[in-house]
Amino acid sequence: MARAWWELLGDGQLAEHTQASLVRSFGGFAIAVAVAVPLGLLIGWYRPVAVLLGPLLEVFRNTAALALLPVFVLLLGIGETSKVSIVVYACVWPILLNTISAVGNADPTLVKLARSMDLSTPRLFQKVILPASVPAIFTGIRLAGAVSILVLVAAEMIGAKAGLGYLINASQFNFAIPQMYAGIVTISAIGVAFNQLLVTIERRLSLWRVPA
Repeated sequence: MARAWWELLGDGQLAEHTQASLVRSFGGFAIAVAVAVPLGLLIGWYRPVAVLLGPLLEVFRNTAALALLPVFVLLLGIGETSKVSIVVYACVWPILLNTISAVGNADPTLVKLARSMDLSTPRLFQKVILPASVPAIFTGIRLAGAVSILVLVAAEMIGAKAGLGYLINASQFNFAIPQMYAGIVTISAIGVAFNQLLVTIERRLSLWRVPA
């Protein structure tokens, strides 16, 4: 397997397939974060809205993204748009629901104290809600990071001409088992590195939680 990995690296195939997967996966992940975090903060702040939308969000969260892949392909075609869109769909829900929960579970005593100091809503979010919500939000973001890779790889196995999912599927079809395992190991390494990056970012944003 190590030899196959080096051969794929040497002839440029591994870099090509990895780049294709990373662009799709991280692109969809970034869009999901940009959409889900502000939306989750908004929904979580207005509790009647959260109560109203809660059952609907749970339905979408429990609808497997890969089960909807044929729908995305039908509507968006077999190109890059459908692959990025399926990643966005899969990643939005863990981030959104964790963000809503984080805002809803903010310490009411701190919120009341901040309001008694006549803090505006933006300042209240900046000083109280966001710092208290960071751990729960990043739990959703880390879950979404893992999902972004897994869902994309599965989608690439169905319809793609490049990407690690395509590499694994093509290698298995051609009985190139060492290359197949090389692709699997590469995906695992990317997943571990990405999760560690998110953990590092979370720690930097949560320095206030560390006792002086």
